[in-house]
Amino acid sequence: MKRRDLVAKAVLLTPAVFVRTARAQDNWPSRPVTIVVPFTPGGSSDIVARTMAQNIQQALGRPIVVENRPGAGGEIGARVVARTAPDGYTLMHAPISTWAINVPLRPNLGYDPVTQLSRIMQTVRTPNVLVVNPEKIPATDLAGVVEWLKRNSRTASYSSSGIGSSDQLTAEMFKQATGTDITHVPYSGGAPATTALLTGDVQLSFQNLGSITPQIAAGRARPIMITSDQRSPLLPNVPTAAEAGLQDFVVYSWQGLGGPAGITGPLLESINLAAAASLRQRETASRFAEMGFEVVASSASEFAAFQEGEIARWRRVIQAGGITAD
Repeated sequence: MKRRDLVAKAVLLTPAVFVRTARAQDNWPSRPVTIVVPFTPGGSSDIVARTMAQNIQQALGRPIVVENRPGAGGEIGARVVARTAPDGYTLMHAPISTWAINVPLRPNLGYDPVTQLSRIMQTVRTPNVLVVNPEKIPATDLAGVVEWLKRNSRTASYSSSGIGSSDQLTAEMFKQATGTDITHVPYSGGAPATTALLTGDVQLSFQNLGSITPQIAAGRARPIMITSDQRSPLLPNVPTAAEAGLQDFVVYSWQGLGGPAGITGPLLESINLAAAASLRQRETASRFAEMGFEVVASSASEFAAFQEGEIARWRRVIQAGGITAD
């Protein structure tokens, strides 16, 4: 049976049958499993991890514990996981920064997400939305925004949730693609970055779909384009970058599940299968969709290839923009 069919079948299994299916491969799990999230509680990677843990625990009947190990932009938690035994009982759920952006951004990174971690699955993803303050930028389409930016290059600025964040790098990629010069103003998270946009401290920003949708609905932020490959049901009237006139500009902020290097064979497949089934539960997928997240639930090999491609992609953007973590 092909893996895609196996995952689809697993979603429909009752918990008891799912237990037998998963454990038939290598008897995993026979004791509690810890999923490390290398950031503080309450963030999107933490929410996804806890939802996934709860679903797997209900299906397999073993405790699945989420442990937050924040610090150093995700490095502390990743180092903890990298040093554990590859037995499937210590895993990590983390965002794009931990899995990809940190590699070219921080040359002295204390872990290698390619050689020291097992890539199990890309779990979810969400696009960014280019939004402008309608009182600062009168333009309503991409061409108008680019024209405005070129006329106001000395004063134009954008906010981000921090140096090396997905939204900053999306904006830097935008600058490189459009030949515009926009000053970066970093904040300590998406909420203050959005506040800066709404108050007019900056004129534009790239923000995750789910977090900016309420401000768009209230008319406080004007959407110009979305960085997904297709329009979003949450913003059906907002064009993709390609539709707006900017080609090769598909960007997602994504999350992934992994563990220490060396998780292979049936064990890797067991964990992947359990995670995929938990994410594809109808209520879970629907809840994530309302948050702006799309369930990916990729295979381990797909995730590894995708992650390495993302590292190369953001290395080019970081080098071209002269971006540093300092």
